[in-house]
Amino acid sequence: MRITNRMMTDSMLYNINNNKNRLDTLSNQYTTGKKIQKPSDDPIIAVRALKLRTNLSELNQYYEKNIPDALQWMSVTEGSMTTLGDILVSMNTLCDQGANDTNTATNRDSIVANLVQYKQQIYQEGNSNYAGRYVFSGYKTDTSLVFSTDTSDYEYSITEPLKGTDIDIITTLYGAVDISEFDRNDPDSWKTKGLDRMPETKNVYRLRLAYDGLESTPMQSFDISHTDAAGNVTSTTFSNIKTISVTDKDAYKPDDDAVNFIHETGELIIGKNLYNDFRTASEIKVDYEKHSFNQNELRPEHYFNCKVVDKNDPTNPVTFTKANQEIKYEVNFNQKITINTQGDTLFSQSLGRAVDQIQSSVNDVIAVEKKMAEVKKMLEDKSLSNDAITTLNGIYSQLESEFTLRTSIMRETFAKGLTVTSTEQDRVNVALSDLGGRYNRLLMTQSRLSTQQVDFEELMSTNEEVDIVDTYVKLTSQKTIYDASLSSAAKLTGSTLLDFI
Repeated sequence: MRITNRMMTDSMLYNINNNKNRLDTLSNQYTTGKKIQKPSDDPIIAVRALKLRTNLSELNQYYEKNIPDALQWMSVTEGSMTTLGDILVSMNTLCDQGANDTNTATNRDSIVANLVQYKQQIYQEGNSNYAGRYVFSGYKTDTSLVFSTDTSDYEYSITEPLKGTDIDIITTLYGAVDISEFDRNDPDSWKTKGLDRMPETKNVYRLRLAYDGLESTPMQSFDISHTDAAGNVTSTTFSNIKTISVTDKDAYKPDDDAVNFIHETGELIIGKNLYNDFRTASEIKVDYEKHSFNQNELRPEHYFNCKVVDKNDPTNPVTFTKANQEIKYEVNFNQKITINTQGDTLFSQSLGRAVDQIQSSVNDVIAVEKKMAEVKKMLEDKSLSNDAITTLNGIYSQLESEFTLRTSIMRETFAKGLTVTSTEQDRVNVALSDLGGRYNRLLMTQSRLSTQQVDFEELMSTNEEVDIVDTYVKLTSQKTIYDASLSSAAKLTGSTLLDFI
């Protein structure tokens, strides 16, 4: 085969260009530290780099944003729950002190005052928030768990589910002494009016609703469901209900086959013939209305199915359906964790209602003491007739009996306060343990992501970055090869036809 000068020149230029391209590639790798400058340089490295960058970006989102935000949310929640537990311990101690027979009126006043303050603080904890979001309100993070101020702007229609096991057997007093009925000019009228009978107590069956201060709208009916051993449910509608005021002397004396609805106190007093049927009920659905709320009362939409009408916009009522509302954060690839604790697992109406009942029973005892002091003062009047003195002494004996009975009822309410605070403590402890478990899982996930972050960065470095020493050696070697090719070309192209003549 004849080799022409043109063929030699073309081959020389081709080789020089290839050497120059390799030198340029190595020069770019050495100056940038990267294996490729564009995807077409090595599609496999490019695809792998995109996948690794996407994974690392997601991992950074979890590690640097989602997990810290979740940890902060849970820390705020834990702080509130710990405070709640401490307050309940103090309330439990106060209830134990209140049940002591040696307490004076001043002691009882002090105990009740502290209980009321603790109650207010507990419900204030329900409005704890993180970055402007209420932590105990489920999905409704823009709505507080409790009312921050007294309000009558909303009308609620509430459906509250109760059970037969919620029925209390409480002691009520009949025949309380009203000394305003005593007429010193006609002391015998005390007896003729039948006011000289001794007070007595009686046990009644009560279902206590979540709220007091309810509307006096007559309660028409409510549903009672029973579940048998096979799981079959039978439901009936009960309608023999009497809506009554707490001031009515028969408020706590329902007919044997009827229920008294005391709207001021939010109590359903059950007739004795109905008790056996009610106490076995698996569910008792009660519908009622409440149009005004006090500060620190729990908002019904977080606890019950209800409909609320804003009086400022009455044409757009809102219906709430009670549902599980777990807020979940994605904290790793295909891994989510619940960060919130729902308020209805921690804050119940029973605690506030128990404190209110304790306060009422203490006030009743104090009121009797005041009446006894008033009768003693009246007996000091030297102008009283013998009949009046005899009647007043009888009234004082009645008041002593009432004082004894009221004190017994008061101790009973303190004892129930002990039970309620202990139950609430258990609720808080269970919720705190659950939160602690989730918090520890989150910390372990954070630790694992920290390791994964380093691993992904190393994989990215291995995939994209060159070994700078090895590249320098290759670059130097390629530079020598390129220079040699230029030198060889110079010698070859330097010869002409004249050199052979």
